[in-house]
Amino acid sequence: MVSFLKKLFGGSSPANGAPADRGEPVEHGGFRIQPAPEQEGSQWRLAGYILSGSEDNLREKKFVRADLFSSRDEASEFAIRKGKQIIDEQGHRLFADGEKTGPA
Repeated sequence: MVSFLKKLFGGSSPANGAPADRGEPVEHGGFRIQPAPEQEGSQWRLAGYILSGSEDNLREKKFVRADLFSSRDEASEFAIRKGKQIIDEQGHRLFADGEKTGPA
């Protein structure tokens, strides 16, 4: 149960290093979006990270959505789209709580 909650709220990965399961970051609106689809059986769940700041003060917010895709590439493409939407809607309010990590 704890690992599920960590996975859901982004507590299982460090803010300063990109685990191998994350895709290449894409710049948008002064932030970076890093797709990180999660495999569920034969499908991939839309998930990713929104990153802000420099390497010595990196902050990230993880987002996970209900959408499932048949390929990792397709889930990554839609994660970038969703990340752009989140940034456009929330901008710097994403990090208004002052926390380095957490859900978006």
